[in-house]
Amino acid sequence: MPVVLHAEERGYFSGFLPGAAAGSHYQFRLDEAAILPDPASRLQPHGVHGVSEIVDPATFPWQVDRWSLPPVDQWVIYELHVGTFTSEGTFTAIIPHLPYLKDLGVTMLELMPIAQFPGRRNWGYDGVFPFAAQDSYGGPDGLRQLVDACHERGLGVILDVVYNHFGPEGNVLPQFGPYFTDRYRTPWGDAINYDGQDSDDVRRFFIESALMWVEECRVDAFRLDAVHQIFDAHAQPFLAELSAAVHRRAAELGRSVVLIAESDLNDPKLILPRVIGGYGLDAQWADDFCHALEVQLVGEKSAYAADYSEFAQLGQALRQAFVYTGEYSPSRRRRFGRSPEPARRDQFVVFTQNHDQVGNRPGGERLGHHLSLAEQKLAAATVLLSPFVPLLFMGEEYDEPHPFLYFTDHGDPDLVEAVRAGRQAEFPAWEWGEAAPDPQDVNTFARSQLDLALPEQGEHRALHTFYRELLTWRRSLPVLTDPTACREVSLWEEERVIMLRAHRDDESLHDVVAVLSFAETEQQLTLPLPTGNWVKLLDANAPHFPGDVESAQPSLASPGKVALTLASYAVLLFTRASAH
Repeated sequence: MPVVLHAEERGYFSGFLPGAAAGSHYQFRLDEAAILPDPASRLQPHGVHGVSEIVDPATFPWQVDRWSLPPVDQWVIYELHVGTFTSEGTFTAIIPHLPYLKDLGVTMLELMPIAQFPGRRNWGYDGVFPFAAQDSYGGPDGLRQLVDACHERGLGVILDVVYNHFGPEGNVLPQFGPYFTDRYRTPWGDAINYDGQDSDDVRRFFIESALMWVEECRVDAFRLDAVHQIFDAHAQPFLAELSAAVHRRAAELGRSVVLIAESDLNDPKLILPRVIGGYGLDAQWADDFCHALEVQLVGEKSAYAADYSEFAQLGQALRQAFVYTGEYSPSRRRRFGRSPEPARRDQFVVFTQNHDQVGNRPGGERLGHHLSLAEQKLAAATVLLSPFVPLLFMGEEYDEPHPFLYFTDHGDPDLVEAVRAGRQAEFPAWEWGEAAPDPQDVNTFARSQLDLALPEQGEHRALHTFYRELLTWRRSLPVLTDPTACREVSLWEEERVIMLRAHRDDESLHDVVAVLSFAETEQQLTLPLPTGNWVKLLDANAPHFPGDVESAQPSLASPGKVALTLASYAVLLFTRASAH
């Protein structure tokens, strides 16, 4: 039955619909225009063009009311895409695999965007309903079941949210108000209006979206997509306002909620406290670390070779997450970034792979398509023995052979052709190596699904075992993650060897040394190992990983330096016995 809404202040309208309840469907008609769904809908049961459905979050039977998460410095993040992680492609289908992730050493599950998008297949960055969990994934109740199951097992949930743009299909917001502006442009079209006329209520809309996920779905953290595409000249930046609102509400709920920014600006302002002019976010992705590591393993074939060709730059990344802190960047043809100080080490998230680094390659190939098993073990150790918060992209821990391709399920034929053409134009024809995968073809989506039986097979099992052992040592050696511990990075550039040391002067925690060799051949090297008896905890060449010849004896007595024969791509982890 139709109900007339009554005008309120600042462009809002309200009304009362008798008999409305959970499960009721509704739509809006604006000034005799087309009938539209609710942009703040909690559920779109028939997709982005269909009716909205009322959801009552109070009726969900939560099983876990109190849960605790480790401090951020002890987080291990696992990024996954709900649609391709399992063959079912739903929230609840993930639940049986949570024990596997827990056993691996994961503490936080990061979901790629799940806000309602067109069709049934999408990366999620084409979402157009920032309050609605994707219906084909199981809707809000499916998400709640997954979050509840994670909390029951001591895992937290990070939600990837997109507050910088909307997808091209099903976006009804422009018909409801001045949510967009042509004063700025993003790679996806007009920017969201965060600082123009009527922007106060635009900002409120997105802040309420974040608060809804916290309150109604109990998520523990957000990954904020491409915040450098949020244009905001306001004296009180939207990101600072979002941070304050989320932290305040979390405190009222007796919880902590963490905000992690994706930014390519190398600017610590995002994560510095508001009292010194920062935005008060908790952490940010460090793409520099990923690029520097990839170039040293992949070489000139890497897309980032021009900016990260020097071995010393990897050492810089291991010291402070950023490589560029004001230096000249050849690809940008200008100086770039600034020092991350005084940000803490546990405020940076690092990785070898993520959805962008894999999916934006022409064939969606993972790093394992370019690297040997030995090189993959070295990459894993560089990330997991770093002082930063590590992120794994689904399947990397066992070298998933399937690609992660770009896929869509748009309903507009013209849009489908535009997306196909745009994807083809993104790379020179020779880079594809074969016909460019059609984003709209269901087989492109199917090819991207994981084979979760592989961690028990052959070399896949060996790599999985290596990741598991690395994460076990990361968890059991507190000095590796302690943000107050002393961290030293020593480089031998010609030999392509890095030595990492983590220690405390009072020796109340372990004194740990890791040796990482990026050399293609075996070599002898004398290293300045502090005086004492050292026990080898891990060797990438141990038979069960598998490897050829181990690089060191089970224990070493160091008078201040030791001579080692390092295998190619060696990884060694030692602890000083006196520190036990």
